[in-house]
Formats: sequence, structure tokens, C-alpha cells
Amino acid sequence: MEKTYIFGHQKPDTDSVCASIGLSYLKNELGFNTTPRVLGHLNNETKFVLNYFGIKEPEYLNDVKVQVRNMKYNKNAIIKEKASIKDAFNLMQQEEETGVCVVDESNKLKGLVTLKELAKHLIMGEKNRLFTNISNIAKALNGEVVLHFSDEIIGNIFTATYQSKTIIDSVTFTCNDILIVGDRYKVLEYAIISKVKLIIITGGHSIDENLLIKAKENKVSIIKTNLDTYHTSSNLILSNYIATILTDSFPITINNLDYRTDFLELCEKLGHSNYPVLNKSGKCLGLLNMNDMNQYEKLHVVLVDHNGFSQSVDGIEEAIIDEIIDHHNLLNIGTTVPINFRSMPVGSTCTIIYHMYLENGVKIPKEIAGIMLSAILSDTLLLKSVTTTDKDRKVVEELAKIAKIDIKTYGHEMVKAGFSIKGKKAEDLLEEDIKTFTVNNKTIGISQIFTMDYEDIASDMEVFIDKIDKLAMDRFHMVITLITDIEKNGSYVFFDRKSENIVKDIFNNDNFQEGDYVQDLLSRKKQLVPNVMETLEK
Repeated sequence: MEKTYIFGHQKPDTDSVCASIGLSYLKNELGFNTTPRVLGHLNNETKFVLNYFGIKEPEYLNDVKVQVRNMKYNKNAIIKEKASIKDAFNLMQQEEETGVCVVDESNKLKGLVTLKELAKHLIMGEKNRLFTNISNIAKALNGEVVLHFSDEIIGNIFTATYQSKTIIDSVTFTCNDILIVGDRYKVLEYAIISKVKLIIITGGHSIDENLLIKAKENKVSIIKTNLDTYHTSSNLILSNYIATILTDSFPITINNLDYRTDFLELCEKLGHSNYPVLNKSGKCLGLLNMNDMNQYEKLHVVLVDHNGFSQSVDGIEEAIIDEIIDHHNLLNIGTTVPINFRSMPVGSTCTIIYHMYLENGVKIPKEIAGIMLSAILSDTLLLKSVTTTDKDRKVVEELAKIAKIDIKTYGHEMVKAGFSIKGKKAEDLLEEDIKTFTVNNKTIGISQIFTMDYEDIASDMEVFIDKIDKLAMDRFHMVITLITDIEKNGSYVFFDRKSENIVKDIFNNDNFQEGDYVQDLLSRKKQLVPNVMETLEK
């Protein structure tokens, strides 16, 4: 079963990470093959949660772009360098390919042979030289090995077409010669005495017992074939190692982790038909033909805690989205086929996933209950945020029973571990949890920082605002940052300097300034984003 990746948004928080883990466990219990992933570094709070409940941190997912390994390349179009030319041709015919990858015993690429090169060799190549092994020869001639003294056969081919006396009088055989002959006793005897490397007897003739004894004494290998002399000569040259006709020992290769889009650019640039596929160790995995570029499998994914392209993984448009579980407003993501889309106006994605466990009758393990509870407490600011619903409160109570923890005590520990900003740089804080929104073709960045250490930022406010200005200049039309004080139940508001008048309109206050405190402003999603959208649309 194909694996499905489950992940949250690009800036992982406790809800997105724990929702990915919780949903993946549920899906796997129902018989699916899924794995949770994250799209970035985990914050301190999420690390605390996973460590507290003994859950392994999900692996990082860089992108879901189609790679060469997802394409339908031919994994059978590989042949060993000591296979015969005939074997290579038969493999091309069998696999309906115009080339094959030639590899050594450890599957390292030695070169690429194509039908064009085979044809060129048969027409223009050396016809009287053999470099192969006894097994290849017997196979090519459909012959029988009568005597065998050398595995590897290297030498010159001589066909006994002259009269016996002429051969004996004018031809000097050496130990590097291969003789093709019929039932000619005198020639056979002369060749054996001369200690040739190999004798190939054609026409299915048997060899005299006396000659056989002499051949054993002189260590002359013998193969018998039913083919006539002409067909023996023609097929013998096809028994040569395929490596003997390699003209391209350094073909253009592609890595199985290369992106399909990069492969298409390569094809357009070079126009070659065949490309050997290698892994990162340099081993050959198969052959990709440019005619197969449109045959590929997309990765299957499930999105949690987001539903917009800009918030998701790189290459999401190339993946198959099977399902979306989210509690935010609907954005611009689209699919080519109907999918399961579940959205509820609750404070946390894990509240939705809890109900999915109930609906499917799957028991929630203690550690899964613990991280899902943590996610709800995190996203609702310990159930104090205006996004908190009665469903969230009820689910928290049920999960606390399973996880066997005291909500208030544990919640305080989690907040203390996650919301400290001591030692962090301003630019890291700004981009740790920033969400992107688009209004009238303008890109808005809204960042939120939760802390109990507001004084650390307030002491160097000018530097902090400078960082916001730079972020707005580099990436956004406008940037607003909420520094939310958990204990005071409110937020300090910062923004890029050029947007001061817009921010005054957003808060309907002509005297609004950088760092002003707004009591009970806790939710970016419900309390700030709607006002920003409405103001900019005007």
C-alpha cells in the first residue's frame, strides 16, 4: 500500500504537529499506511510536549514534488558488463527499449549501449576478435561444452574454410586462437597439437575419442554446436562481452531523487532518448526513456491545520491531496477530484481528530491523548482564547482522563516551557509563527509571539520594529505582530512603520502607536484577521 504523508503548515506549532501524529495513528489503526511529517523546526513548546509523553519527533518533509523515483523508469533495462552482445539485444527486445545500462558486479554504471551502437558494431565492428567467457559462447551457439579449461576466452577467430593441407602448411595456430571447424580430423589434430584456446565443432559432429584425449592433454577447450559454419561465425561474434562495444562510458545520468521538472528541462536541452537512473551511492537503478516522461505517480498527502497553498509544503500542487482536516477559514487550495474535507469552528484541529476517533471506534492511547490535549490547550491559550468552544473544553476533560494528568498543573508547565523568549533573536521570533494572507493582491504577514517575558522585547523596541520593517520590505505589503502576554490576557501590537495609518484604521484609534497594549486580544484568527481584511478591502 502506498504511503500517505500527513503534515501541518510550514511553521509547525503544537496543534499542527500533534494533529499530524494523532491522525496518522488513527489512520494506521484503520488499515491505512501513513506517516506524520513536519515542514520546519519545532518550537520549544512542541518539543516539551513530545518529550513529556515520549513521542518521537516526526521527520522533516522538504517537498512533495514528483521525483525521478516516482516516474515509470525501466528497472529491468540493466545488464552486467560480462553479459553477451546477444543478451543485451534480447533484453532490449524483451523490454521494448532502445538501450540498456551496462553495470559491473556491484551495479555501478559502466556505460550505456543503444540499438544504434549495436547495429554499428555488427556492420563496422571487428569480426575476428573474441573477448568473452565460455558460458556466453555456448549460449550464443546453443552449443554443448565438451571440454572446459578456461572460463574467459580471449583470442582471434579462425574459420577452417581452406583445404586441410593448405591450413596445415600455411597457418600457424597459437594458444590465443579460436578455431571454427567441422569434422576435419587433420585440422582438428593440428589445432589440438598447436594448443589453441578453443575449438568450436559445427554441424553437430562428434570428435574422435583419440583427439579428445589429446585435447585433454593439451588443455584445449571444445564446444560442439548444431549450427553450420556460417551461422556459427555470425553468432560467435555476438557472444562477446557487451562491455567490448561500449562507446559511451560516461553517459548523461540522472539521480532518482532529481525532480521530474529538472529532468524535463534536461531532455529539452539535450534531446537524448535514454538516461540511466542512479541512486546517491552511484548504483544503477534502471533506464528512463524520454518517451516515458508522462508516466509517474504523485505522492499522496493529508493536510491538517491549514488549507492554503502558501502555508503548505513546497510542490503541493504536484501531489494528490486525499483529505484536509482544519479549523481555520477556507483559503485558496483546490483539488482536481473530490476529497474528504473536514472543517469545524473549534479552537484546535485535535478537537476534530478526537471526534474522528470516536466515530471510528478507535481507542486513544495515553500518549496520543496527552499530545492531543496539549494541542488544544496550546491553540486555545489554556482555554482562555475567544476561539475556545464548549467542544474544546469537553474534549480536554475526556483526554485528561485518558492521559491521567491535571489540566491546570500540566498546562502551566507547558506554557512555561514553550513561551520563554529569553536568548532569542528578534528576527527568529517574528518568523517563528507568521501566517500569510492576501487581500486585493496585497500580501499581509501576521505574526504572533506568546510570552511571559515581554520586557525582553520592550527593552529594545526600536531594533524589534526595524526587523518588522525589513520583513515588510523583503516579503510583505504589511506586517503586524502580536506579542501576547499569557498571564495578562492581552497583546502588545507592533507593525511596520509605513503601515501606521492602516493600523490606526484597523483598531479604529487615531492615537494608536507601536507597542500599544490591547486587553483580551488573544486570537489572531478571530480577533485580528477579520479587521485587517475588512480595512484593506475598503
